[in-house]
Amino acid sequence: MDAALKGKTLFISGGSRGIGLAIARRAAQDGANVIIAAKTDKPNPKLPGTIFSAAKEIEAAGGRCLPILCDIREEGQVKEAVLQGAEAFDGIDILVNNASAINLTPTEGTPIRRFDLMFGVNVRGTFLCTQAVLPHLKRSAERGRNPHVLTLSPPLNMEPRWFAPHLAYTMAKYGMSMCVLGHAEEFRPYGIAVNALWPRTVIQTAALQMIPGITPEHCRTPQIMADAAHCILSSDGREHTGNFYIDDEVLTASGVEDLGQYAVVPGSKELLPDLFL
Repeated sequence: MDAALKGKTLFISGGSRGIGLAIARRAAQDGANVIIAAKTDKPNPKLPGTIFSAAKEIEAAGGRCLPILCDIREEGQVKEAVLQGAEAFDGIDILVNNASAINLTPTEGTPIRRFDLMFGVNVRGTFLCTQAVLPHLKRSAERGRNPHVLTLSPPLNMEPRWFAPHLAYTMAKYGMSMCVLGHAEEFRPYGIAVNALWPRTVIQTAALQMIPGITPEHCRTPQIMADAAHCILSSDGREHTGNFYIDDEVLTASGVEDLGQYAVVPGSKELLPDLFL
């Protein structure tokens, strides 16, 4: 087994469920350390997964985990989470900006509190986590540990059809992507890679509750994003930075031939493309 992330330390925003947890488990299979910084510490019957249940899964997969209760909209909480994680594992090598809020509503149907939530989590949270982890990524680079930032956001596609139906959400997700664009160039001299990853098709996660009419036949599993993320995070960051990757393209380029293994319903011919593609 390729254990490229063995001994590396990942800081993952969100990560108590869904794609973030899948990325964490895949890294754990290599023997990585994972800091889960998320705000779910109590079970919710409608939304399974807490930082503690995630930690158990990560450790069962072969890694070490530090679960930290953290709302990434709060500067003090983020700084404290980064400090705790870096102290626990002697640094941080990888940041995964996974946390995101979604609300697919037109302008008149978007409460300003929802607008603020999406911008607070998606844009501010991504910028804040990156800013807080940056000193540790610089140290990782100095130690020759191939640091990466990976943000789960889409390619910047400025077609009006992606803005009109859900302007606030599009702006918030594109804000994350603009962080990728800017930070990739800003951090290039330090040898820190900054890339984005986005799914080709809809992924079966809790966020699907926000998208009417989506059924399992339309979806791939979070594992495809986890495997693609592993490929990116294993690559030489000095040569692979500033990219907006699509999950299946990453895997195909790395030699994966059977993408059917990622379908929620085996053999499904009804996979739906995700937004912004």
